Amino acid sequence: MSDSAFTARPASDGFNQQPSQAIGSSELIGEDPAIQVQHLGFRWYKGETVLDDCCLEVPRGEFWMLLGSNGSGKSTLLKLMANLLQPQSGSIHISPHTGFVFQNPDHQLVMPTAGADVAFGLVAEKLTPSQVRCRVEEALDAVNLLPLLRRPIYALSGGQKQRVAIAGAIARHCDVLLLDEPTALLDPDSQLDLVAQVQRLIKSRGLTALWVTHRLDELDYCDGAFLLEKGTVVDRGDPQRLKQRLMQMSI
Repeated sequence: MSDSAFTARPASDGFNQQPSQAIGSSELIGEDPAIQVQHLGFRWYKGETVLDDCCLEVPRGEFWMLLGSNGSGKSTLLKLMANLLQPQSGSIHISPHTGFVFQNPDHQLVMPTAGADVAFGLVAEKLTPSQVRCRVEEALDAVNLLPLLRRPIYALSGGQKQRVAIAGAIARHCDVLLLDEPTALLDPDSQLDLVAQVQRLIKSRGLTALWVTHRLDELDYCDGAFLLEKGTVVDRGDPQRLKQRLMQMSI
């Protein structure tokens, strides 16, 4: 896929409908960011508004984080980007090759071993067995799990399970990663190991990532950050400045 390709997903008029999708080029809006959200609105059926005129852009090849208090709309926004939910207004422009990593890896790892789970995501690509094996080994090696290729999923630590989920996206040649609080269930040491690993992957492989978090120490690893409040991005930019703002708010 060329760097200029993206998937445009306009809002749906109703609920639980598949959005129309179109592959465009940078001629539409110039040099496209890897992720572009424009005036996004979302509410639960007969419920309160979750996102209101939400806008953000993530530059290609960068690692950005999305912060906000519980209920601010962070996870909902990521699920909209991943096409797991449909917005009522606005649009999302994102690469069609996007990988989503859940907060709890047990919700997405379905096969008995690490290698088999990574291979499972390649079924739709109709690859030969040797091509699958090459993709799986390359992806697990990228997250430092190749020696655990045949390790049962149940025998992996929480951090290792998250890295298997990330390896699945790498094996599918995703160029955008969406990570929904991937360290929420990890101990502090495993948390920082994972965020450092993802930072290295992004820089070494030219990926783009948006990482949802509420842990301020993770901001030390990203290129930029967004602050979401009541479904609207109220601040964006330098992660250290946002970190100081949030630390002052918590005093």
